[in-house]
Amino acid sequence: MRTKLFLSTLIIALITLTFSMLSVNFVFKQQFSDYLTQVNERTLEQLPSRLSELYQVKGTWDPVALSELSHSLPFGTVVTLTDPSGKLIGTLDNPMDNMMHGQGGMGMNMGMSSYTTTSWKTKIFTVTGPLGTLATAEVRYPATAQILNPQDIRFQSAVFRSLLFAGGLALLFGIILSFFTSRQLVAPLRRLTQAAHRIGHGHLDERVSISSKDEVGQLANAFNVMADNLDRHETLRKQFTADIAHELRTPLTSIKSYIEAFQDGVLPADQENLSSIHEEIDRLVDLSSDLKDLNVAEIGGLHLNLEPVDIKYLLEKIIRNLYPLMQEKELTLDWNAPEESVTTSGDGHLLTRLFYNLIHNAYRYSDPGGQVTVELTQTSYSANIKIKNTGMGISEDDLPLIFERFYRADKSRTRETGGTGIGLALVRQVTDLHQGTITVQSKVGHETEFKVQLPKNRSS
Repeated sequence: MRTKLFLSTLIIALITLTFSMLSVNFVFKQQFSDYLTQVNERTLEQLPSRLSELYQVKGTWDPVALSELSHSLPFGTVVTLTDPSGKLIGTLDNPMDNMMHGQGGMGMNMGMSSYTTTSWKTKIFTVTGPLGTLATAEVRYPATAQILNPQDIRFQSAVFRSLLFAGGLALLFGIILSFFTSRQLVAPLRRLTQAAHRIGHGHLDERVSISSKDEVGQLANAFNVMADNLDRHETLRKQFTADIAHELRTPLTSIKSYIEAFQDGVLPADQENLSSIHEEIDRLVDLSSDLKDLNVAEIGGLHLNLEPVDIKYLLEKIIRNLYPLMQEKELTLDWNAPEESVTTSGDGHLLTRLFYNLIHNAYRYSDPGGQVTVELTQTSYSANIKIKNTGMGISEDDLPLIFERFYRADKSRTRETGGTGIGLALVRQVTDLHQGTITVQSKVGHETEFKVQLPKNRSS
């Protein structure tokens, strides 16, 4: 890519420089030729007066004086001088024309017979003196003057050399600038490529440091965000593997211990012991059910069975089922709801799962003797549910992550406060399916509050 950028920049510089030099050279030649044409015109306008002065000084048409006068004629000009009776006095032309005509082998055959101008002009002047008409001068000259004067040619060459020198310097600076520019552009992309290779080989702590604010800097920021997400999801995956292994091992170990005790005759297979095994099996079934529901929700396969749902009745039923557990933990329940029913359009089964998880978490993470608050309010377009508990709280670092699947702010994985990190992920999926919103705020060591807003009528 660096080579392509360098070559493309160089080619553009060459094309631009070439066209610029050609344009400047063409304009210069054209303007200089116009200038010479105007000079020739002014010189020829002075020719009658000069011929008149020459005649008056000599008293006759002196061939030597006429020869000297011919040196001042513009290149390619031929003056035919005749007396009043029409007799030829002489033909004047610049001697340099004949010299250049004789140097045809050198590419300067510019004599009258080989002059390259295709357009000619003719003027007739009357040369007068004190006694009347002295002669008639017929002047034939190029309509457009060419640069034939050695001084003019040297001037033109000097200008062209200066133009070439300036163009060469511009090209040199263009090459240097394109080299460093391509290097500057490609260097951060090369670092990004190297970092991508390292991340591809499992080094998820790899980051790129680019301070520019352009598109490359934005790409670097996006790359770092992607790396952060990959690192975070890898951490969640490892944590989930440990959590799910623990959640599976604990009930399976318990079931295995009971069965071995039955086989050895240590414990009787009575109702109490079988109930303990049944509880462990229910725990495994709940775990697999949560995993299945979350997976189905994330792939978009979870479909709502829409019906009018009385949120007030639903919350009262959940609270009634969990109230004995709250009493065992000596928790104070504060249940606030309007007297009338609060009805929304939703899936009753999934909404039950949603609020059961939130209220059960409030119970689980409350300190003994604490308080659980469930508040239901409504507006014309939404039902608003607030679930708050006093207890350990959630740190600011964990708050943005608690709705990620398999994430658990509590790393202890005890039976009392454990869990697989699936419940809140499922809560968010169900809330999104109902086109609602869920937010959380918490103070570590004090309280945690979840707010759920559900529209009363879902848009299609």
